[in-house]
Amino acid sequence: MIGRLRAICLALPGAVEKETWETPTFRVRDKIFALVHDVGSRSSVWLKAPPGVQAMLTEAAPERFFRPPYLGHRGWIGVWLDVDLDPEDLAALVGRSHAMTAPKRMLSSSDDKPDAPSRRKSPPSRRPTRRRSAV
Repeated sequence: MIGRLRAICLALPGAVEKETWETPTFRVRDKIFALVHDVGSRSSVWLKAPPGVQAMLTEAAPERFFRPPYLGHRGWIGVWLDVDLDPEDLAALVGRSHAMTAPKRMLSSSDDKPDAPSRRKSPPSRRPTRRRSAV
């Protein structure tokens, strides 16, 4: 499952893997959006989640989700990796955590979005101006 998680994380714009605390972390602009962590003898991934999602998931499926120590008070959600988990569901959770972490400009410039017209104005012309002589 770690291999599948790694593929999901590294497919996101700007994502890199960095080992920290002897465990893989996935980051965008050096900010963690996914953290692999063993809790006892079980492997899990900790992800950022919007307000209220942690409580909703842990109540609905406590066999799959938990409130992780250290980051749970900040709304992060723990996902057990040793249970039957739909890869699309995992990808959606990871994608949401990434979107909460990545700069908005990075997300808006991803390759899967159509090209939008530039809003930048072209710089003013630098042509020298001619002065008329008074003669």
